[in-house]
Amino acid sequence: MYFDFTVEIPNAPGKITRIARANATYIYYEYDRCYDVGRKFNIPRRAVIGKQAEEDSSRMRPNENFLRFFPSVQLPEPNGTSKRSCCLRIGSFLIISMIIEKYGMDSMIAGILGSRDGGLFLDLAAYSIVCEDNAGQYYPDYAFNHPLFTDNMDIYSDSKVSSLLSSITHDQNARFLNEWNGTHDHRERIYISYDSTNKNCQAGNIAMVEYGHPKTDAGLPIFNYSVAYDRTNSIPLFYEEYPGSIVDVSQLQYMLEKAHAYGYRKVGFILDRGYFSKDNIHYMDSCGYDFVIMMKGMASLASELVLENKGRFEESRKNLIKHHYVYGTTVVRKLYADDDRQRYFHLYHSARKVADETRELETKVQRMASAMDKAKGRKVVFPEGFSHYYDLQYDSSGVFLFYTEKEAVVEREIHLCGYFVIVTSSRMDASQALELYKSRDISEKLFRGDKSYLGNKSLRVQSEESASARIFVEFVALIIRNRIYTLLSQAARDMDRRPNYMTVPAALKELDKIELARQFDGIYRLDHALTAIQKDILKAFGLDVEYVRDKASQLGQKLAQVTEDATTKEDAPWQE
Repeated sequence: MYFDFTVEIPNAPGKITRIARANATYIYYEYDRCYDVGRKFNIPRRAVIGKQAEEDSSRMRPNENFLRFFPSVQLPEPNGTSKRSCCLRIGSFLIISMIIEKYGMDSMIAGILGSRDGGLFLDLAAYSIVCEDNAGQYYPDYAFNHPLFTDNMDIYSDSKVSSLLSSITHDQNARFLNEWNGTHDHRERIYISYDSTNKNCQAGNIAMVEYGHPKTDAGLPIFNYSVAYDRTNSIPLFYEEYPGSIVDVSQLQYMLEKAHAYGYRKVGFILDRGYFSKDNIHYMDSCGYDFVIMMKGMASLASELVLENKGRFEESRKNLIKHHYVYGTTVVRKLYADDDRQRYFHLYHSARKVADETRELETKVQRMASAMDKAKGRKVVFPEGFSHYYDLQYDSSGVFLFYTEKEAVVEREIHLCGYFVIVTSSRMDASQALELYKSRDISEKLFRGDKSYLGNKSLRVQSEESASARIFVEFVALIIRNRIYTLLSQAARDMDRRPNYMTVPAALKELDKIELARQFDGIYRLDHALTAIQKDILKAFGLDVEYVRDKASQLGQKLAQVTEDATTKEDAPWQE
């Protein structure tokens, strides 16, 4: 992202390079040199710091890298009392500010970043929730027609946004997580759902961005992002950011250490199959943590348990878990041969999954057969999965001849279609274990909301500091949005019908129709009465018409005072 102002191209002899591409000339800064032992010369390491201005070759439009390498350069500051819209959308601001105040985030963030930067930080979180975007260059458009958390509701430009993100340190991130987790009751027994996702990032000079194992491969380097979520109280607790090449199963023990450091003791963890390993199970035992974890699909122990108990529980009404339309039973045994504890294996059968999983298996096997038909008579090496389902025949020179399906293997896996296994460390029945595991849906909704409704499918940054700061903003936004989602969902369940306006995006759009209009005397006042739909949504948050009127009046008075102060400064600048 290039800012909408220009600065002098830095005077750094031997370190500035101009490279013309397409219709623009880019300014590169050489920030380091790396000696290549093999080729025996230094290789310069450069980063783009700006784009040469068309009207003046001595100036350029800088980007975030310029702020990183030249932090002492004075940038043009926007006027904090910029003109704002004559019509301000206040509905979403009222909800978000109420949640921020309830959680004490305003004072927490201000104590960490200072009141000026703390207000802008919260505005960026609100912007990502309301506009479903995280692009800094569009923040001023949001600020133009919404109330703000900044002092005097100052409107700042995208350059100030980038400057803030570049200035936030890892220590400040850590301090927030410490204070946030310190507000929770650690004596309460809770279950934490832990899951991860990955995000694309095109910046090449960010250490944690690597080619790894993306859930959706876009051919870009990635970094991993995980969230621990208190499903008992419906609150995100903490997050982690780590290099893209690290797999889930390797990261779990580091997360458990963080949970212990934050003071969580009476805890059970709800985990996906990606975290299943003998070492992880033993580590959770050593920490005294319970677990609820899905076993890997065709793992030998899981399949053995299913085949041993097949036909014993799938049609018994006493084993029906009605809410999820599955049958379940529980078997007690050890997880490993050297396990010193009994584990509780919960076996489930879903009639709805049988057809889907069978079709998926048959399609996979058929695709393998088609690929092998095309490869006959050629030297070719097939992936390992082919030999699992087929006997492959080659001649002495390595030419592929023909294949034979391993019918017993395919039939065995068809018999397993529709079954799944959850293992728990504590005694509970199949229904309780399934309810706990299904609560992971909240974590998945968090990530879907993060990517779809907070605009965070990828990061638009060019420095390590900005990447970390954006994730920090994103996590705060996630806490706020999750609270909105939870309250709307609870209210919708209590209604006779589930109206389509009780989702987060729809509710925020409806609330943003509550407006303050600047009237003839320059005072902002509520423009019109609330609709029945707006009253329904506000009720989910325990708010009513009187609350909105009172807050609207307070905002109007504050804006009037801001305007008066700005006018006084313009008329009497010597008073500054």
